[in-house]
Amino acid sequence: MKRRTFLMGGAAAATASTLAAPAIASGHVQWDIASSFPAAAPGVGTNVTRYAELVKLMSDGRMELTVYGAGELVPPFEVEDAAQAGTVPVVHTPPYYAAGKEAALHWFTGVPFGMTSSEHFAWLKWGGGQELFDDVYAERNLKPFYSGNSNTQSGGWFKQRLESVEDLDGLNMRIAGLGADVMRKLGVNAVLMPPGEIFQALQSGAIDAAEWVGPMLDQAFGLQRVTNLCYMPAYAEPGAAVAVVFNRDAFAELPDDLKAICEMAAQAAALEMHAQFDYFNAQAARQLEEAGVEFLPWPEDITVAMREAWNEVREELRAEHTNVARVLESYEPYLDQARNYSGLMTEPMLAGRRS
Repeated sequence: MKRRTFLMGGAAAATASTLAAPAIASGHVQWDIASSFPAAAPGVGTNVTRYAELVKLMSDGRMELTVYGAGELVPPFEVEDAAQAGTVPVVHTPPYYAAGKEAALHWFTGVPFGMTSSEHFAWLKWGGGQELFDDVYAERNLKPFYSGNSNTQSGGWFKQRLESVEDLDGLNMRIAGLGADVMRKLGVNAVLMPPGEIFQALQSGAIDAAEWVGPMLDQAFGLQRVTNLCYMPAYAEPGAAVAVVFNRDAFAELPDDLKAICEMAAQAAALEMHAQFDYFNAQAARQLEEAGVEFLPWPEDITVAMREAWNEVREELRAEHTNVARVLESYEPYLDQARNYSGLMTEPMLAGRRS
């Protein structure tokens, strides 16, 4: 970690050897934080800007984070590499953007037919998920904190109506995470691109379909200006978590109260993000419907095929990756309990309140 990232009040000219943890306790910590998302993007971008505000407020100004959006300091898919190398002390990203280095990171973001956002946070907080999160990230000298979730997502915007699973064969689709592996098994050419490139690729014809997030962000990125066909919900990604990820050495140098602030600010930002997506997704969905967007259910054979493909993908990863197998030993038992509970309580309540 480059210790020049610490700016100590009245001691900017101090040598690196004086910038140990005790000195930080009485000084001013000024760090950069690089995000995988545009800083102004609703929900995902505003999550990191709100996190920085909360850290400054809760620390009474003793710790300040300067936010850099996607590409401003680090390319979107490389922010964790920068934190690991110590070139940036803290970053903001969905963990699965680094899944090429560690497949288990998918389960700390979101997986097909997996947990809802509230279930996912419950598993992290009470089901041993955070301990596994810490263990997996410690292997790359990183320290993660959950900072929010997009809640239930849109399945994808398609230029052509889908009638059966055969209609997916040969389509070029922007889709992230393990949902991409699922769709590949159904004949889709799944591609990953940074969020800022999705609209242009869909408009130009470089891709035939795009999965992004949900009504609020899909509307903000203008996907409805290219096609009015949106399939719901995102079985391939029920929700996607984001995280604030620290270089472990840098985090260790903070005094205990600032460490606690960094953690609690992430939880506060997460709660706001959940509410933001729920509230503004509802507004955006109504606006999109009024503008002529059709929110369509997946054809039944596509849903069945996606579920079968997911079972194959999951078992392949379990067999190939030790950390995936470790995470699944914790994740799957709670998912089974959560499915049973939602079937008893949440699903009947939602069905009963429909007008």
